[in-house]
Amino acid sequence: MKKVSYAEFGGPDVLRLIDAEKPHAGPGEIRIAVRAAGVNPVDWRIREGQMRPALPAALPAGVGQDAAGVVDEVGEGVEGVAIGDRVFGEGADTYAEFAVLHAWARMPEGLSFEEAAGYPSVMETALRVLGECGVRPGQTLLVSGASGGVGSAVLQIARDRGITVIGTAGAANLEYLRSLGAHATTYVDGWPERVRAFRPVDAALDLAGAGVVRDLVELVGDPAKVVSIADPTAPDLGVRFSNVAGSVPDALTETVRLLEQGKLRIPVEKAYSLTEAASAHIDSRAGHTRGRRVIVI
Repeated sequence: MKKVSYAEFGGPDVLRLIDAEKPHAGPGEIRIAVRAAGVNPVDWRIREGQMRPALPAALPAGVGQDAAGVVDEVGEGVEGVAIGDRVFGEGADTYAEFAVLHAWARMPEGLSFEEAAGYPSVMETALRVLGECGVRPGQTLLVSGASGGVGSAVLQIARDRGITVIGTAGAANLEYLRSLGAHATTYVDGWPERVRAFRPVDAALDLAGAGVVRDLVELVGDPAKVVSIADPTAPDLGVRFSNVAGSVPDALTETVRLLEQGKLRIPVEKAYSLTEAASAHIDSRAGHTRGRRVIVI
């Protein structure tokens, strides 16, 4: 099978498309014929070596953790899923023609593989940080960097929970944020004053790591109500830096519920082939994403 791999940490140029043996599903796992794989910032952070203290990687290593596809092998002890089922979930080395998943759910009717591949890690992260910042129904949440995958999920989950959201993004993405039910403003100079003009803020999320944590704390008034997934220096200001995953199975269950009720949709901004994995990482690292990027096999 074809698989994206790298033999040394570094820039996108270290990625190679190689021939590899198919992996096999162990106990409690399934193998899928991958139809699409999600592109997440953690993918290129691991490739660059940024995550070595928390996620040590043995080289050579594969890339990717989210995927959607068709089940073609079922591991020992697995029930409720059969060969031929369409599923999406989280596993390892998903930029490949075949991958093993350790958490999965059946895809709702009408959902494409490309869209499904963008949900697992994004929804786990969105649900986790919403819980960690302590925002409650009836309150107002500020989301910095709201137009990407996690931001798109946060806005829609918050709307379902009766939470008002103010989102910041580039000027080209403001109408997109409004379409998801958020008040929206750009993150250029003067953005804190524009946020204050909307309404008082009860909690805040930093999803872009653009050096905004201090401003978020000032707007909220309590660092315990601010969470960052993108600025590892956030704890210097008393802010939680969230990088430990919660329950992926629970996140997939909630994803399916919201999808089936028509309350969730994260668009695929761009799809890439396996040979374009380096370009996908370059674009992901550049930010300014509206929705998700995926690898299509």
